[in-house]
Amino acid sequence: MPDFPVTALRSVELSTPDLEGSIRFYTKVWGLTEAAREGDKVYLAATGSDHHVLELKAGETSLLRKITFRAKSLEKLEELEQSLVASGCTLMRPLGPADSPAGGERFVIREPQGSVIEFVFGDKTKPEQIVANKPLRLAHVNINTSDIEALSAFYQSILGFRLTDRSKMMAFLCCNSDHHAVVLADAPVNGLNHIAFLLPDLESVMRGAGDVKDAGYPIGWGVGRHGPGDNVFAYFVDPAGVVIEYTAEVLQVDDDYRFRGPSEWVWKPGRTDHWGIAPPKSEDCKKAQVSVPFAGQ
Repeated sequence: MPDFPVTALRSVELSTPDLEGSIRFYTKVWGLTEAAREGDKVYLAATGSDHHVLELKAGETSLLRKITFRAKSLEKLEELEQSLVASGCTLMRPLGPADSPAGGERFVIREPQGSVIEFVFGDKTKPEQIVANKPLRLAHVNINTSDIEALSAFYQSILGFRLTDRSKMMAFLCCNSDHHAVVLADAPVNGLNHIAFLLPDLESVMRGAGDVKDAGYPIGWGVGRHGPGDNVFAYFVDPAGVVIEYTAEVLQVDDDYRFRGPSEWVWKPGRTDHWGIAPPKSEDCKKAQVSVPFAGQ
């Protein structure tokens, strides 16, 4: 595999108009736990080794405030800051100690299409626990972009990601052996499409999705199996209008993986996934997928 300067997607930060309601949903329904409260933010953890995978902050509307990636080393972190600034990104916070309970060193930029990205190294971790039906870590973040080729080039040329597959509407990019950590969706607006949480296995996706459904949140799309990445999925819309996904069995790739383009990623008429048994995506889910802009936009 390439020598990726970025090694993992760690966490995502959202603003929500009902902070306590969002905390209740993600801890009582979605399966996260509260890791810390600091200032006006709440940090929620999955069962894996990351200190937290989701940051929540009160705001007037739902916004994608920040995506956080982990760098391979402090040297790579320094190199990334230099290359991102040189490429035209706005440096929002220079390299220095992170102001979060996870600690470590970090810097924060805004890329040209508007998303805020944090890069960290040396942040705290914890012993990993695999718990049935509970999220282990983030699997990927899906970003809407009005210029998918430009943003795909940014992730590849500046951040060192690898393009693993390209469907008609989406670009799939990896920074480790997972088929994708970032998905870019061709859309009329820039912003968040959805956040995917990795569960231990297919059974956990099925049972976890059933638990969320029992709590009063209908499945927005799924359960099904994606094409690129071959992962199982179940989509929901959280109380603040953010699309979230339970997923498992993400394809693992290496240097021998063969890229496939839009002409190869096609389905039989009426299908949107490998299995072909999932109902069509709900209108509420479709609307929510283009309704969460970047903070500051």
